[in-house]
Amino acid sequence: MGKKGALLFDSIAPIYGLFFKLQKKRYHAVIARASTVLDLTQYATVLDVGCGTGALCAVLHEKGIAVTGIDPAQEMLRVARRQPENQRIPFIVASVLEPLPFADKSFDVSIASYVAHGLQKHEREQMYAEMSRLSKSKVIIYDYNQKRAWLTSFIEWLERGDYFRFIKVAKKEMEDCSRELEACFSEVTMVDVDTKAAWYLCTPR
Repeated sequence: MGKKGALLFDSIAPIYGLFFKLQKKRYHAVIARASTVLDLTQYATVLDVGCGTGALCAVLHEKGIAVTGIDPAQEMLRVARRQPENQRIPFIVASVLEPLPFADKSFDVSIASYVAHGLQKHEREQMYAEMSRLSKSKVIIYDYNQKRAWLTSFIEWLERGDYFRFIKVAKKEMEDCSRELEACFSEVTMVDVDTKAAWYLCTPR
């Protein structure tokens, strides 16, 4: 997400904050549903890329995972820090499109929830590469699959993002990602976790 995107999300952060409890409920359900494929509670540390108001961070923290949230939108993080369940979670203003202030393999897992489809292709490649650098075990891209809903399609058309291309090429794009002539991931698996959403499970190099 660039500066324009951060400004947009700064402006709508209070609206997102109204849905914090609902988002938490959905994250709990998705994590439980996906646990037969990947049990996040087996990991100690997670980086939440584009954490927004911190709903996923709150869920992971409640499961005993040490989670760090990053987002370029300061107002989103302001809302996140106000949530009682987020008081012990570190939130950092940062963009994954720039080198993040963490050493290589600082986290067991990194996860980006509904971030990828809003980026352009070259930005997604930057994100994949940076998340691979930071992760020991798994990179999870949680985003749309190819089963489109008309309302989502309409909203994404209005936003003029890269949603329509992303949902067609997501898995192959991750498989083809490279950094300094080396593949970002050694393996990419797609698992549907909802009717119109998937976890793209990527094994970092």
